[in-house]
Amino acid sequence: MGERNTGFEIAEDRPGTQGKILQIDEGALEDHLGKVIRGTVEETLNGLLDAEADRICGAGRYSRSSTRVDTRAGHYQRKLSTRAGEVTLKVPKLRKLPFETAIIERYKRRESSVEEALVEMYLAGVSVRRVESITEVLWGSRVSPGTISNLNRKIYDQIESWRNRPLQGTYPYIFLDGIWLKMSWGGEVQSVSVLVALGVDEEGYRDVLGVALGCREDGESWRSFLRHLKERGLSGVRLVTSDKALGLVEVLGEFFPEALWQRCVVHFERNVLKDIPRNQMEPVSRMLRAVYAQESREEARTKAKAVAAQLRERKLASAARTLERGIDETLSYYAFPGSHWRKIRTNNTLERLNREIRRRTNVVGSFPDGQAALMLVAARLRYVLSHQWGTRKYMNMEPLHEAEIQQSAS
Repeated sequence: MGERNTGFEIAEDRPGTQGKILQIDEGALEDHLGKVIRGTVEETLNGLLDAEADRICGAGRYSRSSTRVDTRAGHYQRKLSTRAGEVTLKVPKLRKLPFETAIIERYKRRESSVEEALVEMYLAGVSVRRVESITEVLWGSRVSPGTISNLNRKIYDQIESWRNRPLQGTYPYIFLDGIWLKMSWGGEVQSVSVLVALGVDEEGYRDVLGVALGCREDGESWRSFLRHLKERGLSGVRLVTSDKALGLVEVLGEFFPEALWQRCVVHFERNVLKDIPRNQMEPVSRMLRAVYAQESREEARTKAKAVAAQLRERKLASAARTLERGIDETLSYYAFPGSHWRKIRTNNTLERLNREIRRRTNVVGSFPDGQAALMLVAARLRYVLSHQWGTRKYMNMEPLHEAEIQQSAS
């Protein structure tokens, strides 16, 4: 019976060789070393799991101790992908206590990141065959088409469940906007709009209220989107901030008749400045900012009239008319606490969120269809919301609550 080939051959008894290596099979040697390393990694990790189980039980395996709080109940096997390759973990089971270990937690986080990467690659239009090749390079093992399909179905179901979840509590402030993406259809590249709604709840935390395919940013698309939000329980809306999107303003009253509409100040300033020569943009920008630095709505209106007069003196009549026609649409925020003004008079918080979406979708180019675009945007929004962005308080709502109490008492 011949010895196992380890990848190299030592000449031990041949005259004049003095134990030199005569032949090396590099492929077999690499395979042999890989097995040795994987075996060492597997043995080490399983040793750590056993030590962790002993610590939780309060005593070593089979030992008698007054400090023991639990006993072993066998183990189950679990695969773990490592840089050395796939290893088999023998995860201890305990009779009473849950077995929690940092090794398994790291595995779960890695498994989650792998799933997210697979879904993002697929939604970005990467072929299943290409995804298989990429996973083999990144993680050392090829993911089957069936696995990718199962992951997509699972993630699609999770995203749809999240998009249609009931909205509980009240959202005094909401922000609306649409983001345009490219999709390929019949050999042509077309634009598709994904509508996004962001809300600030009664405790001051931000929440992504809804995301839906709009096809176009027109009245019917916004009507369908707002109906979707209302049917899921959106209530308590006091102020809606948005750009003057086509059809949006007209349908807001159908669903939120008691809410005020705030035209985004930043977008409005851009509309005024589009008729301004480049060499006059900076001084005119300062004049517009002065309008929104006033302490009351009346003072802001007075300042806007003065700025319009200055624009006409500079022979900028078109910009003056734009300012006069739209100024009242941008002053609704004065009806709310002063400490909230800077955050509710613009759509900046949603614009920043849209930039994060753009950062992820720009690499795609064009999506295979609108549903793929919607799924990737929704997946990214859900991811951002679950991290620091959605867990940090955005504003102090006490001034608004106090104003409501005073208003109801008067």
